[in-house]
Amino acid sequence: MSASAPSSLRATDGVVRRIIGPGTAASHPDAVVGREWLVTNGLGGYASGTIAGVATRRYHGLLIAALPNPLGRTLMLNRVAERMILPDGSSAALGGQERVEGGLELPPLEHLRSFRLEAGLPVWEYLIEGRLLEKRVVLPARQNTVYLSYRLLEGDAVQLELRPGVHFRSHDAPVNLPLHDSYAISAVDGHYVIHASDERPDLRLRLAGRNPGFTANPERLPELLYRVEAHRGYDSTGGLWAPGAFIVDLASDAPATLAASTESVDVMLALDADGAHRSELERRRRLLTAAPPAARSGIGAELVLAADQFVIVPVGRTAEMARAHASGDEVRTVIAGYHWFTDWGRDTMISLEGLTLTTGRHAEAGFILRTFAHYVRDGLIPNMFPEGEREGLYHTADATLWFFHAIDRYVDATADRWTLRLLLPTLFDIVRRHIEGTDFGIGVDPADGLLRQGAAGYQLTWMDAKVGDWVVTPRRGKAVEINALWYNALCLLERWLSEERDAAAAAPVSRERERVRESFNRRFWNPATGCLYDVVDGEHGDDPSCRPNQVFAISLPNPVLDRERWDPVLNVVRDRLLTPFGLRSLAPGHPEYKPRYYGDLRARDAAYHQGTVWGWLMGPWIDAWLKAHPDDRSVARGLVEGLAADLGEFGVGSIAEVFDAESPYTSRGCIAQAWSVAEALRCWVRTAG
Repeated sequence: MSASAPSSLRATDGVVRRIIGPGTAASHPDAVVGREWLVTNGLGGYASGTIAGVATRRYHGLLIAALPNPLGRTLMLNRVAERMILPDGSSAALGGQERVEGGLELPPLEHLRSFRLEAGLPVWEYLIEGRLLEKRVVLPARQNTVYLSYRLLEGDAVQLELRPGVHFRSHDAPVNLPLHDSYAISAVDGHYVIHASDERPDLRLRLAGRNPGFTANPERLPELLYRVEAHRGYDSTGGLWAPGAFIVDLASDAPATLAASTESVDVMLALDADGAHRSELERRRRLLTAAPPAARSGIGAELVLAADQFVIVPVGRTAEMARAHASGDEVRTVIAGYHWFTDWGRDTMISLEGLTLTTGRHAEAGFILRTFAHYVRDGLIPNMFPEGEREGLYHTADATLWFFHAIDRYVDATADRWTLRLLLPTLFDIVRRHIEGTDFGIGVDPADGLLRQGAAGYQLTWMDAKVGDWVVTPRRGKAVEINALWYNALCLLERWLSEERDAAAAAPVSRERERVRESFNRRFWNPATGCLYDVVDGEHGDDPSCRPNQVFAISLPNPVLDRERWDPVLNVVRDRLLTPFGLRSLAPGHPEYKPRYYGDLRARDAAYHQGTVWGWLMGPWIDAWLKAHPDDRSVARGLVEGLAADLGEFGVGSIAEVFDAESPYTSRGCIAQAWSVAEALRCWVRTAG
């Protein structure tokens, strides 16, 4: 990389978020240990860690490669210990790690001068003995390759020592998984290869710079402590294997780069660090150019770049890719959240508008919809695809109904009637299967036309926490948002059939729709609370719990709730559920209300939908509010700005999955969640101007 900033940076240099500045790291260590960064590669692979360089999660690493199933996402390069070697022989560490014995081995935080995101990419600056060093991390699009680049911005030349540490394992595997006994490193044609005798690929390493060298010294590193894993109740100590040390001269005219890759030699060598950086900046510039004007700068642009992290090519599912390519199509899907989520049908359909349509990525939206149409089984789309598996799991009552909503948003944005006509037989069959009854007790009650769901041991709505055999919020019966979505789907199918001149097929759908509307307004209205039941005809009768699910009876394009009841419902939701970061999943005062999402898995899941705030629900709330108050855009804009404030916290450059239910509404769960970003971006553009 040249000593000057790449010229293509000028196209995106306005998209800069400064997270910490001089003095911040040393005086506020939590600001650098508690905040995490993320870079993705468009395949589901990623690099991630804390700003301080301390790995606190099993998922932290510099190369988590997206490998063909059954391997899935695999941690191939855990860390690189970086030290500046000064002329007097002394050294200074750039990053650290927490050891089981000896406690926290933080870097000398006074050396960390600043951290920022440039066009969403992380940049560190370290000031050591008058030398200002810059570090960047880049993952080229659709490659399992990472570039760690270093430049000396000020000061005399020094040496840089880089010690890789590895533990080849699934990114979901516990950190105490035993290390292989057969790790070995060898030199091959100007680069180095780390090999372990198992099914995983080799890791290739290449150091570029002035006078690069490598000293082999294979060793097992002392046990490391991953503090977030400990707090979450998981195994939290584990070792790494280190092959030795790379060393390179660093000067103002001599940058250095360590590249690590699971790709072939030809692919790995196709780009140098400068080329990889320029290519990635150009790709991001094109993303911003395709976005609407309100999302080409500032927070809007940050959200566009955050949205890009979730749209991927699922390389592990080779059969689907072969089938799509044979018909001239492409396969796309959406990672629901980083680090641990795979692609989920519900999250994909809810996120599709914000991630792809709002950003001008219309072709990819079509790829996603046609991809999921191939997955339909027994009238259902998959709930999710487990890591490394080829087949999806179908235990969901709402993902398929969100599929209708996503198609509606797509057709509205693109006027792509070809895709609509292609999918229409599938959509008609989905409705037929729901009326007749399909898996997991999902089916229409012939007595009132409402959609019911429920099967022992399954969690079928979006409130889907389960620990062992304990389904925390089963919501079996007729759930309010399921029936709002069902009504919306029937309205859409009726319209599409009519537009395609199939009046005979549309007529029974129309009758079903009217029946649902009448039954919904008769059954779900709770005069005692002035809002809607969460579930009717449930296992314990009608459930009056005050939850955000009732908002969908207003927010969807075809609202099922009678207009005269909108204001009472919205007032209750505003007063009891609305927070600066989204809607509470349960109102305070309920016996099961939990103000904090924290602790081990059982404690967290007990709070997951029992008060915990969900950022994505800000989108439906704003939709519903603006339907009732179309002139009150300033209030809606303020709510989006509040949610977008999380871009500088927790997972910097993205928005968290959930937040505590009470002030200070601490960010929790995944550091980057697709529907949180998607709904923030969609509403940001909607409320612009």
